[in-house]
Amino acid sequence: MIASINGRLQEKTGEGLIIEIGGLGWLVHVPTPVRDRLNPSELVFLHTCLIVRQESLALYGFETREEREYFTLLLSVDGVGPKLALSMLSVLTPDAIRRMVYQQQPDLFTRVPGVGKKTAQKIYLQLQDRLPATAGFEGYSQPTEVDSEILAALTTLGYSVVEAQQALQSIPRDAPQDAEERLRLALRYFG
Repeated sequence: MIASINGRLQEKTGEGLIIEIGGLGWLVHVPTPVRDRLNPSELVFLHTCLIVRQESLALYGFETREEREYFTLLLSVDGVGPKLALSMLSVLTPDAIRRMVYQQQPDLFTRVPGVGKKTAQKIYLQLQDRLPATAGFEGYSQPTEVDSEILAALTTLGYSVVEAQQALQSIPRDAPQDAEERLRLALRYFG
């Protein structure tokens, strides 16, 4: 397996990045935020996962080992291939995935393009068994129905699931449970 790649970014394509190493250009599929953040001629280091198929070899790259681990973890879910796993990591961070499993919010996976309700439920159920979901979340409580509504409202307004969860976390613990007030406090996070 090719565990990492280190070279100069030659160009960005719709499929990923072309990284030049020793005169060869390697196509590496990366999450969208990584592709958007990097610039041509920049030195790039990525943790990689090589997917071998009968008809092709594909290299997938990630900025952290944790992202690569979650990529392979997502690949272990029935019905999730490399493109869908990459799409999920383009929308969700590993922390957000862990939090969604811990807080029992499988419907939030449907915010990822290509993930329907059945696939979201399958991902949630299979990750529940494979993920140390409580690691790092001992201080968090299960979300209330009001907080779930606010999360849905924020994502409907165009914020990503990760941004919406961060806004929810910014709400003071002693804040009232009124939905409008909590939404106003969450929106302050973006202001």
